[in-house]
Amino acid sequence: MPTPDEIAAAHARIAPHIRRTPVLALEAGAVCAAPVALKLELFQHSGSFKARGAFNAILSGPLPDAGVVAVSGGNHGAAVAFAARAAGARATVFAPGYASPTKIERMRAFGAEVILGGDDFTVLTEMFVEFSARTGALAIHPFDDPRVLAGQGTLGREIAEQLPNLDALLVSVGGGGLIGGIASWFEGRIDIVAVESEGAATLATALAEGPLAAIAPRGVAADSLGAPRIGGRAFDALARFPALSIVVPDAEIYAAQRRLWEAARIVAEPGAATALAALASGAWRPAPGARVGVLICGGNADPRWFLD
Repeated sequence: MPTPDEIAAAHARIAPHIRRTPVLALEAGAVCAAPVALKLELFQHSGSFKARGAFNAILSGPLPDAGVVAVSGGNHGAAVAFAARAAGARATVFAPGYASPTKIERMRAFGAEVILGGDDFTVLTEMFVEFSARTGALAIHPFDDPRVLAGQGTLGREIAEQLPNLDALLVSVGGGGLIGGIASWFEGRIDIVAVESEGAATLATALAEGPLAAIAPRGVAADSLGAPRIGGRAFDALARFPALSIVVPDAEIYAAQRRLWEAARIVAEPGAATALAALASGAWRPAPGARVGVLICGGNADPRWFLD
């Protein structure tokens, strides 16, 4: 898990290359009974928070001639491709069969060579590791790389600056790199609520069965939250700074996405709407008067998906 000093160093390293994304205050009744502040990280470069970790990994040392390689269902791959292009490096991404066409096209649009594999993320990860060993490409794991966690932790630092009186923050969880970095920054100073889709509940599974417990990702948010297990570094961070674990069904994710569209004309991808779903559905209720933030972490979705 990264230290606050490592996160601050990552912030200094990547600040010229990322956007400081806005916060939108919504009144009581807009998406839930209480007022809520939305951190709109879907407006980040490449369409998600993943650009932070990708830039930190790429800028942390010299780049090999073989470029960089990632394994990703979409957002991490797009971010690595974007950051690699900015650095003048090649990018290769191993992607699972359940990656959405929108995200595959996004990766290719940023210049990545996308190698499609099967649905077994463990096998894809082995291919990613072998490719790095064979070619010398810099391997950037999507959620269990210390440079990536420190980069994602800069989002916690930024939220703390923009919302200094925050009491609770809801965060969508996949492999855990995002929540691991954020928890490492806040160090228990606020309540963090970890929200997962029922088809990709790596943290809830790990809490029930142990940190090595694996899942087969499925459901509406699988292409962004669909890790096979929680990352070890994230699990360590959450063991030290625990988060409340909430699991929501796909129907509530769809409903939260529609609520966000109706309230603010924002189209978030399902994985990003997962955090909001816990609040909008009542699966998690804030204490009276609590100042609540929700991280809307990505927007790489076909905008027609929730209208069909």
